[in-house]
Amino acid sequence: QVHLVESGGGLVQPGGSLRLSCAASGSIFSINDMGWNRQAPGKQRELVAAITSGGRPNYADSVKGRFTISRDNAKKKVYLQMNSLKPEDTAVYYCNADIRTSSSLYYYKYWGQGTQVTVSS
Repeated sequence: QVHLVESGGGLVQPGGSLRLSCAASGSIFSINDMGWNRQAPGKQRELVAAITSGGRPNYADSVKGRFTISRDNAKKKVYLQMNSLKPEDTAVYYCNADIRTSSSLYYYKYWGQGTQVTVSS
């Protein structure tokens, strides 16, 4: 069984910063891409950022230049540094990872439970 657990969400003022972390655990053989999606009230879940196992990032246009995704393969963790936060960044942020377990030949996408980020004065 695989678990993804996020941490680091909270309330921050516009212009502030937050750092989200996500740790993968369980019977993991290998992790491919990792990433962050978010879902605001009344909106569809959308990609925020993703990173390959080799460290190549990809960002949504709305967060380019403000957010930075990184990962620590040895610790099975992915991070999202969020700077210059705006009220429109308010959402539940979900970690995800393409994981091959010890008992499988294939990669499946796993999701965390989500962490709330609220940007408000």
